[in-house]
Amino acid sequence: MAQPPGQPPQDGFGAPQDPPVPGGGFGAPPPQGPPAGPPQPGYGYPQQTPPPQQPGPYGQPQAGPYGQSQPGPYGQQPGPYASGPYASGPYGQPQQPGPYGQQPGYGHPQFPGAPGTPPPGSGSRGPFKGKSAVLIGAATAVLIALGTTVWAVSGGDGEKDDKPVARQSDDPGPQPSGAPVNPGDGSGDGDSGPEDLNEGRKPGESKVLWYKEAPDAPRSGADAPGMWITDRTAVKAAYKELSAYNVADGKPTWEPLVFPQKICAVTPEKTSDDKVVVAYMSGSSDRAKCNQLQLVDLDTGEKGWTRKVEDGALFDSVMSLEMTLSGNTLMVGRSQSGTAFDVTSGDKMYDKRKYGEACFPAAFAGGERLIQVASCGAGGTNEHDEVQELDPKTGKVRWTHKVEKGWRVERAYSVDPVVLYSTNKEKKAWNISTLGRGGSIRSQVSVDEDFGAQCGWAILARDLQGCEGVVADGDTLYLPTKAITGANEVVAVSLATGKEKWRVKSPVAKSMLPVKTEGGKLIAYVEPSYDGGGRVVSIATTGSSHEPVTLLQNPQGTAAIERGFFSKDLDWVDGRFYLSTTRLTGNDEAKEKLMLAYGK
Repeated sequence: MAQPPGQPPQDGFGAPQDPPVPGGGFGAPPPQGPPAGPPQPGYGYPQQTPPPQQPGPYGQPQAGPYGQSQPGPYGQQPGPYASGPYASGPYGQPQQPGPYGQQPGYGHPQFPGAPGTPPPGSGSRGPFKGKSAVLIGAATAVLIALGTTVWAVSGGDGEKDDKPVARQSDDPGPQPSGAPVNPGDGSGDGDSGPEDLNEGRKPGESKVLWYKEAPDAPRSGADAPGMWITDRTAVKAAYKELSAYNVADGKPTWEPLVFPQKICAVTPEKTSDDKVVVAYMSGSSDRAKCNQLQLVDLDTGEKGWTRKVEDGALFDSVMSLEMTLSGNTLMVGRSQSGTAFDVTSGDKMYDKRKYGEACFPAAFAGGERLIQVASCGAGGTNEHDEVQELDPKTGKVRWTHKVEKGWRVERAYSVDPVVLYSTNKEKKAWNISTLGRGGSIRSQVSVDEDFGAQCGWAILARDLQGCEGVVADGDTLYLPTKAITGANEVVAVSLATGKEKWRVKSPVAKSMLPVKTEGGKLIAYVEPSYDGGGRVVSIATTGSSHEPVTLLQNPQGTAAIERGFFSKDLDWVDGRFYLSTTRLTGNDEAKEKLMLAYGK
């Protein structure tokens, strides 16, 4: 069975997990479970691939998201860009009625095989082959298997198509990555505590540099967002605390910072001088808001400026927030607007509010560039999403890209280049598209595959940058396929053409997930098995050979602990591999895992 690209990983790197507590964000939609059927490949959504050659319920011909006639068993499918780069776009049909067009966030119904959700891909399957997908309803914690057929529908080898190419699938979108019960197997450094985690380490295996257990969390569970690595400190958020450890030996570098209420949002990125912004709740009641901001220095633990985020207009609340950094600009997103602050001083810079024909900012993605996704014309005949690039310093719009009606932008796999994953609920289709500097369509992924990106639930927000396992550089997008059992593959897709450049199979019978690119190589993590630890590998991105080369082989002795990180954050920095949880269950019977570091 396959699952959408944006869904949380299952079985190992994506094992089924308890749905995380709904988090808020832009365009706060009501929590809903994943769609009954997985989205079809369409504008920008990762999807899961259904079993090979299974006829799906969506076998009727459909127009592609970009409105072009496309080959394939499903015929044409309407696409979000039917009228060119500025045509009314596919993304953004609000899923809730209302003047502001609130929409369900990531974690609502989605489609299998979609690029945005963690797709189930397996084996070396060529494009245009049928597959089955899996639908998971995270909101209800119910796992439903659906058999469907996923097809990639793309144009010919000639001219580029400005209309999104839809890929069918029957899998719901990304699934929640709730953390399972994680019994602790150590309480501190890798070579100390109740058990020496390096005891019995075999020749060639990496060393457990240190291992940490999580602070107590309420029985209802708690978020553990963010993981930041500096030259000397590894910092992790969990429930109400920020904890910091020396990267080499795991010794605390400063006393944990304990916030008055639970942490509700963080900046995934850190500033150039190693600072982050943490948001925490105003209280503990049901009416509490996620509106208290605190700047923190990761190396010293010192607190900087504090700010309170004000409510927006009617229906534009701060019950939850999404935050992102772009240079010195901190963008804080409410459900239907955003406010930019100078991250160095905390001073307000500008607001992004309703514009044009009832267009409300619904989500932001930062980094090298600042991208805004807006929901327009909710409930009307011209309902659609719009994507804009903003000048981080002024908020001025550099370009606008309209998405065709019926398509919703769910994830931004990258902001430089802009790579978007979108879904079409009615067509149960997904699409991954790359936008050029002016906002026009540069290419669309034409590889028909069940991709396995790991994306968390964003029930009350889109959480554009909430995916692990998808990496993009200037010319290539690296996507993992979804394998229910055995080895998966990493597929390199040309951002110029949308076609497959090469693919490589995991070195063992477990899934391999892209982490980052550095030095002309792709760094990937291979999940652990029952009889062996995970490993970190490098893959040459150019040349004729792309065989994985092992950088770290984690010890067999800690494979059980490593497997216990079901909902996880990964990083590879200076030859060290860091693994942490993103969700605490609040189980009182055993200590939960928080963070693990490997090195030589």
